[in-house]
Amino acid sequence: MFAYLKAAHIIFIVTWFAGLFYIVRLFIYNREAFDKPEAEGQILRGQFEIMIRRLWYGITWPSCVLALGSGLTLLYFYETWPVWLLIKLSLVFFLFLYHLSLGAIYHNQFSGKFSHTSSQLRMWNEVATVFLIAIVVLVVVKQAISLVWGLMALMLLILVLTLAIRIYRNLRKG
Repeated sequence: MFAYLKAAHIIFIVTWFAGLFYIVRLFIYNREAFDKPEAEGQILRGQFEIMIRRLWYGITWPSCVLALGSGLTLLYFYETWPVWLLIKLSLVFFLFLYHLSLGAIYHNQFSGKFSHTSSQLRMWNEVATVFLIAIVVLVVVKQAISLVWGLMALMLLILVLTLAIRIYRNLRKG
């Protein structure tokens, strides 16, 4: 039973992250459609709104609920909670807050409020990448990971992602 539950948990995590990664891309495209000429922008925004709504309510939210539900169920199989698991739970809590922040962006865009630039959304899109890498490395390496080295590697990753986004932005402009 444990192995099947764990497999289901991994599948739901994968689909949740797929939704988190793609929804922000759609937010970016929807935001950029706002800057297009009115007729073209309206057509694009209409299509993106359909895609965003289906992704958010058809994949991202259900995957989130199933990933969290299966994860909480898996906790019952642990007699004690090791430190790595407590850190993972903290990261998942912050990942859920990130998920909720995307919900706020979703509602803003659907009400016509585009408070983020496409560059800001590109940066925000990388937050999911940081969570994915941190959680997977923590779960796989567990106690063998040094918290200090892990944090340093995470900071390096954030720096590399930030630089890559800036370089991409400059290439698009030039």
